[in-house]
Amino acid sequence: MKIQQLSLFLENKPGHLLDPCRLLAASGINIRTLTVADTEQFGILRMVVSDWQRAVEVLKERGYVVKVTEVLAVEVPDRPGGLVDLLESLQNSSVNIEYMYAFPAKRQGRAVLIFRFDRPDEAIACLEAAGINVLKSVEICSDGVGE
Repeated sequence: MKIQQLSLFLENKPGHLLDPCRLLAASGINIRTLTVADTEQFGILRMVVSDWQRAVEVLKERGYVVKVTEVLAVEVPDRPGGLVDLLESLQNSSVNIEYMYAFPAKRQGRAVLIFRFDRPDEAIACLEAAGINVLKSVEICSDGVGE
């Protein structure tokens, strides 16, 4: 249920996002979803890819420092309140959301949210108890939900 997310630092300058994206594309690695957080000096590129181990290898060969983190992908209804239902399922727990980002699923009426929780196992238990679909890696990283 946990998914491997890659994070790498990029200089906050025009064109610096292109190189890692081009490199992954040339290696046949699909970026399933990504987000970029910025500061004045650098950006943090976080992404979930089709083959995280190969992506780490390719990026490190190019000189990037890559951090691998476990995140959860959760499928929710793509409607007003879809996120509220999920957050309410965590309300009485001690789980903290460190960050999240989202992308629409091609499956009609669904969205996928990527979460970094401080207590992922507890988060999984809370979400599943509430009937919320925590996705497996294969559902995100191959031709599954995000496709």
